[in-house]
Amino acid sequence: MKRTIQGMTQAGEPLILEALEALRLYREAKISGCPPEEVYRLRLLADSLVQTVTDYQLLADDANAIKRH
Repeated sequence: MKRTIQGMTQAGEPLILEALEALRLYREAKISGCPPEEVYRLRLLADSLVQTVTDYQLLADDANAIKRH
């Protein structure tokens, strides 16, 4: 992985896209009236992926901050 902001963003891009897709699937399931268990499962998956993206970005930012000093 590149140790630049651009490199870290590129490395995280597939994860961001996966999180966005999970959010889309959750919203579609909620609107279309899927069974509550399926909506709940998709919400948990989306929440987990969004949290993972957030954690990754925080770690990437910390790594970049260390490099600047």
